[in-house]
Amino acid sequence: MSKFLKPLRQPSVAIVILNWNGEAYLKQFLPSVLASTYANKRIIVADNASTDGSLELLRKEFPSVEILTSTMNYGFAKGYNFFLQQIEADYYILLNSDVEVTPGWIEPVIALMEQDARIAACQPKLLSWHDKTKFEYAGASGGWMDALGYPFSRGRLFDVLETDEGQFNDAAPVFWASGAAFFVRAHCYHEAKGFDEYFFAHMEEIDLCWRLQRLGYDIYVCPQSTVYHVGGGTLPNGSERKVYFNFRNNLIMLTKNLPLTQLIWKIPVRLGLDAVSALKELLLGYPLYFRGVASAHLSYIKWLFLKGHRYKADQPVLKGWYSGSIIWQYFVKGRKTFLEIVKTK
Repeated sequence: MSKFLKPLRQPSVAIVILNWNGEAYLKQFLPSVLASTYANKRIIVADNASTDGSLELLRKEFPSVEILTSTMNYGFAKGYNFFLQQIEADYYILLNSDVEVTPGWIEPVIALMEQDARIAACQPKLLSWHDKTKFEYAGASGGWMDALGYPFSRGRLFDVLETDEGQFNDAAPVFWASGAAFFVRAHCYHEAKGFDEYFFAHMEEIDLCWRLQRLGYDIYVCPQSTVYHVGGGTLPNGSERKVYFNFRNNLIMLTKNLPLTQLIWKIPVRLGLDAVSALKELLLGYPLYFRGVASAHLSYIKWLFLKGHRYKADQPVLKGWYSGSIIWQYFVKGRKTFLEIVKTK
């Protein structure tokens, strides 16, 4: 028997749903969470100072759900850091409010993680709630990263979502696990000091997974568990604020985690590619996208002077790392699926 197995005890699990004005999603999807068959669990809604009827709904229709509250909206990163300090469990499951789960979704992931103490974080397979035959954007069947810092997934490349035909049904190490349904060992979360609160929202789970890998842990996907994600609930796709956070946080993440020998050329390349993307969108009639990228670059430069010098990065062997460029593969070579790219180095 593996030394990592703990057959005499079912680990405690805290399902923590960070909520901000998500009354409609809570009403729609909490029943599926309550139907989860895992016995040793707590279901907690951590409310980020909602101004809608979320709290009233919970107290009236879901009295068995625990409620934690804050006095202001801390965003995703600081919000989870704030609430998880108050929660004791062996595992946290950070679950978006717009996720529909299946009854046995917890057991396979916990079983996998219990068999290998090096697995710090894991995600189930994410399929689209709108079309349950297709992978969902925010993680699909496990996240990867290319050499220039562009995240992609097994089943999702840029905006191309593959049909789930069982091609990614293997439990496997990946670079990052989706924040939409993020299983993490509590002690690993706190050892890595949680999410970077400067991020506010977007890419914070990728940054955390990168730091966990640098601490010697692994990140996994467990497709034997499946959940369905609506996506785009808090910040709509294409919004200036979402563009801002995505571009800014990606540059910060690279600066924090890449060694200096790579930073000195990768950051200028990324700034140039960002500018090309912004100009293209401006010419297509999307000035808010252009403004979001410009604001992101200015904010990144400010961060670099204020905080960037505090980070020292080593670079261990990273799993789920693609040493080429998905931009080259996608736009020049015309390869639109994960397996076309990872098999063509």
